[in-house]
Amino acid sequence: MQFDKTGNNPVLAIGFLFKGLKLLTSPELRKFIIIPMLINVMLYSVALTLGYFYISDLIDQFIPGWLQWLSWVLWPLFFISFFIAGFFSFTVLANLLAAPFYGKLSAKTLAMVSGKPFASVEQPLPKVLVAETKRIGYLATRALPLLILSIIPGINVVAPLLWALFGAWGMALEYLAYPLENQGVLFSEQKDLVKSVRLGALSFGGLAVLGLTIPVLNIIIAPAAVIGATLYFNAVKRD
Repeated sequence: MQFDKTGNNPVLAIGFLFKGLKLLTSPELRKFIIIPMLINVMLYSVALTLGYFYISDLIDQFIPGWLQWLSWVLWPLFFISFFIAGFFSFTVLANLLAAPFYGKLSAKTLAMVSGKPFASVEQPLPKVLVAETKRIGYLATRALPLLILSIIPGINVVAPLLWALFGAWGMALEYLAYPLENQGVLFSEQKDLVKSVRLGALSFGGLAVLGLTIPVLNIIIAPAAVIGATLYFNAVKRD
């Protein structure tokens, strides 16, 4: 399998996310969307509660006393970095819990737009677990240096931008995984396919991340992104 180079078009990629939002009201997809939305409500509520009570204290601990006079500059940078890191972690957890439903949502979406019977490839559980472990490991080994960078005064000025790019790439890999896994394509090959349309994927993932940071919208953006990623995949795949 290959991706057509038209998938590198940011406008094309972003357009599929908006199409995903429109399809959320489709009666055929409704039963695959309700439970993931409830999972999102629960986890984001926990994330907001923890953030409200703990993040500001945690960030203050990382600003040394001799830099307190710069806290008005450093505090927002720390807050943005830790907010993005925490938000990304909760999003990955939410997607992991909702993965069985998202796989079926993707398969049903593809069946709708292609006119083919509703079906998905059931991978052997050990193979799926290995692939998921590889994806988590891939993201974790890139998140750790960013976390370290975020607590180094001065250098951490660039951390929010790097976190935003990391989040966009991570969400592109996350949401495109569902249609690809339904076709029997696991993480190692997924990563290479998404890299072949990197600009489009980053644009799609970046808009998804932006939507996930907006209250209320973040409850529906994940299933919309699964639908949009499936439409994107269907448009650019070449057997």
